[in-house]
Amino acid sequence: MRFGVFYELQLPKPWAQDSEHKLINEAIDQVQLADRIGIDCAWAVEHHFLDEYSHCSASDVFLSAIAAKTEQIRVGFGIRQVIPGYNHPARTAESVAMLDLLSNGRVEFGIGEGATRLELHGYSIEAKRKQALALEAAEQIANMMVMEPYPGYEGEGFTMPCRNVLPKPLQKPHPPMWMACTNRKTIETAARNGLGALAFTFLDPEEAKTWADIYYSIIKSEECVPLGHRVNANIAMVAGFSLRQDAEEARRRGMDGFAFFRYAINALVANDAKPGRSTLWEEFEELKDRDLPTIGAPGIGTPADYCELVRGFSDVGVDQIIFLQQGGKNRHQHICESLELFGREVLPQFVEGREEREARKAEELAPYIEKALQRKKRMPALAEEDIPIVKASREREAIYKRA
Repeated sequence: MRFGVFYELQLPKPWAQDSEHKLINEAIDQVQLADRIGIDCAWAVEHHFLDEYSHCSASDVFLSAIAAKTEQIRVGFGIRQVIPGYNHPARTAESVAMLDLLSNGRVEFGIGEGATRLELHGYSIEAKRKQALALEAAEQIANMMVMEPYPGYEGEGFTMPCRNVLPKPLQKPHPPMWMACTNRKTIETAARNGLGALAFTFLDPEEAKTWADIYYSIIKSEECVPLGHRVNANIAMVAGFSLRQDAEEARRRGMDGFAFFRYAINALVANDAKPGRSTLWEEFEELKDRDLPTIGAPGIGTPADYCELVRGFSDVGVDQIIFLQQGGKNRHQHICESLELFGREVLPQFVEGREEREARKAEELAPYIEKALQRKKRMPALAEEDIPIVKASREREAIYKRA
């Protein structure tokens, strides 16, 4: 099993003048601690305009800071908004490749679409077209990271001429690609496109087995036609995270943050919103006493509880557990104490033999992945004589001649 930490950069009200500055720097400190204890990946979302729920609108900048201050932990776009209305595909290809070079090849590249009207309508994106636009853009981003030059493209979401998109990533052909998944349908879409599944839905191991069985059955079938130039056959699932030797204390420290995370994303999709006037934490406080008793929180408890959870997910085919630790008003000190306890009492039980198990999995999947890559319809490279010449400005040429 691999492990990750996950950041929305949640910031419930009330806010002080330095709240965002403190939040971001505490998050970086947490990732540095995660790096020291041996956590595998730090994931950061990209969201826009979502007061209280996510202040992580520039995850590429945040991840660059993390990469500069860590040594081993991988840095994951979890996810990058790839629809051209959010980010032009060439700019995404440039950002992903630059971060891969800066981090010495530690990037994981997750793609997503956004789900709220605040985001989609803020960038004039039609909700009914969002998945098609995201997949179209993601395929071209992969091509941009591989092809020299990129031949150009005319499609539904964007058009651009032939250009050589630079820099190129250190990982070849490009960093592992993932897709945000919130239901079985998106798990199927990820598998059909040869993408890792970032499951941002809270499941128990029994339900996770269903998702994993569906995912890997498609990876092994003729339905799998890779969107990128490699297949990333992996499932990562988000789980709560708050550890103490006293289970009740772990719940007291972590339950509100976990419950707020679940409440806020649903409220942002289902409820009306007034920009700059959010009341998410206030609403949550009014509702939590009634709702909290019905919410299960796998991952909040003792180290022994967490070991049981990890074994359950491992047994059904989950490859990575991502900690939802920075939710609601969870305190920096408590997050760090949980990470340290995890590093002492949980992680050592799941490290030995991990590489051998992953090698066996890779060997088993290799024939299926090879066939999947053979099914991929690749963008033809331009012949040398077909690479267009970008004409210089005749007006500027005349100025230079006169000079």
